[in-house]
Amino acid sequence: MASTIFRILHSHPFLFHPTALIRRKDVILYCTMRSAQTQTATQEKVKPQVKVSPRSTQSKALEKASRDYEAVIGIETHVQLNTLTKAFCSCPYNYGSPPNTSVCPICMGLPGALPVLNLKVIESAVKVGLALNCKLSLNSKFDRKQYFYPDLPKGYQISQFDIPIATSGYIDLDLPLEFGGGHRKFGITRVHMEEDAGKLLHSEGGTYSQESTFLFVDLNRAGVPLLEIVSEPDMRNGIEAAEYAAELQRLVRYLGVSNGNMQEGSLRCDVNISVRPIGQLQFGTKVEIKNLNSFSSVSRAIDYEISRQVLLHSQGQDKEIVQETRLWEEGAQKTVTMRKKEGLADYRYFPEPDLPGVFLTTDYVDGIRNSLPELPETKRRRYEKMGLSMQDVLFLANDMNVAEFFDTTITKGADVKLATNWIMGDVAAYMKNEKLTINEIKLTPQELAELIASIKDGTISGKIGKEILFELLAKGGTVKGLIEAKDLVQAIDPAEIEKWVEKVLSENPKQLEQYRGGKTKLQGYFAGQVMKLSKGKANPGLLNKILLEKLNAKS
Repeated sequence: MASTIFRILHSHPFLFHPTALIRRKDVILYCTMRSAQTQTATQEKVKPQVKVSPRSTQSKALEKASRDYEAVIGIETHVQLNTLTKAFCSCPYNYGSPPNTSVCPICMGLPGALPVLNLKVIESAVKVGLALNCKLSLNSKFDRKQYFYPDLPKGYQISQFDIPIATSGYIDLDLPLEFGGGHRKFGITRVHMEEDAGKLLHSEGGTYSQESTFLFVDLNRAGVPLLEIVSEPDMRNGIEAAEYAAELQRLVRYLGVSNGNMQEGSLRCDVNISVRPIGQLQFGTKVEIKNLNSFSSVSRAIDYEISRQVLLHSQGQDKEIVQETRLWEEGAQKTVTMRKKEGLADYRYFPEPDLPGVFLTTDYVDGIRNSLPELPETKRRRYEKMGLSMQDVLFLANDMNVAEFFDTTITKGADVKLATNWIMGDVAAYMKNEKLTINEIKLTPQELAELIASIKDGTISGKIGKEILFELLAKGGTVKGLIEAKDLVQAIDPAEIEKWVEKVLSENPKQLEQYRGGKTKLQGYFAGQVMKLSKGKANPGLLNKILLEKLNAKS
């Protein structure tokens, strides 16, 4: 019976979509037929976001928190792995696919379907565990986490409970200078493997805080492999938490195990916050916040929740802080209650009977360890030793492709600081304006190194260098080819430059008289006129030397 139903679904995916609907008031679960186009439109319809400035009471509460109270923050991060197929079946997962088109009896939880572990999931978990300086469990297992939710077709989630694949690690990061700078080290409690649930799509006008008539279930994501990374409660404010999440994103991208795109749900953060008086060892009541889809929302949601809890403490209403899950509402800039938080006992964990244990050999682990790329923290320390400022270091190491471009440019002989300035300045500005990544521009590291060398040895001026750069960025080519084709070689003959200077001075007698009368700032005007006359080819050093001699010469 189950296989017959699946064959109908698979052979007619656009004719019949098994989209579950929940009527909130009546708590009725049933199926309906609805076109993929309509469902996708519902999924993509997003309410406009309105930023609301924080209330003065919140600001005062935050000030009080810094004096009298301490926030204790931990983060559970779900990283969606970029494997070709799901965790326990051969279904592919492509973000944005029409609802319920990447499903099979296994990820739909149909009776008699048995899971088979994707070995790439283990490889990715070991990579992340090693990168986070964790202790790996050579013998681990999977467990069933029991709970009912409409987007969980089996009625349980395959996860890891008491023996996760990695434990007791840490991550190093550097705070940006605009947030005070400084180095931070945050503990990692555990890393474990699990499968994702499906996705609930809300009907028009519906949100979690405003009752909607129906919810639609898309099971494409059900069974997609996840790594859950649980931090120690080592963070104390929203900025530290947001930077921790950003460092995890950099890490998984460097490792190549996930694209880390928060907008697509490839990296999701659930933040746990409690507040306690400074000096108290016991933790306060923990509150979890979900629906955080950007690093800025992580920071703002935490700051709001800290202020909310501190206000309740200061008003003697700390009993009203209960263990619950709250949602961050971006439009209202506040957290709202979603549901009461379940305890561990509610999940009724027990070992997954349909999957064998996971056994790793030291040779397997060592092979993965030796294949790891240079990680963000190691790269930052290397750049520091090159003499770069922390601002330069953080910019270059933030994107592994930018870092690779920079490293290749250096290996071609470019000066470290000059290469940094060009990449962080004109190259970065061009990419931002054109909305391109560094892999999409036409400029190559070889040609950037050649451009820097041509300016440094005086072949071309810095001004001409910029003109050549923008041509290389947009159209490609070679530095030497452009210099020859456009006759851009810098003029270094003093006699030729002297003729240009004399011509400009003779054509501007009024300005010359003003200069000799004390308006020495006109030197820049004359220099600009000479550069214009020479079409930018005059050597700036020689130009200024000859110009000063002529300007200060007696009439």
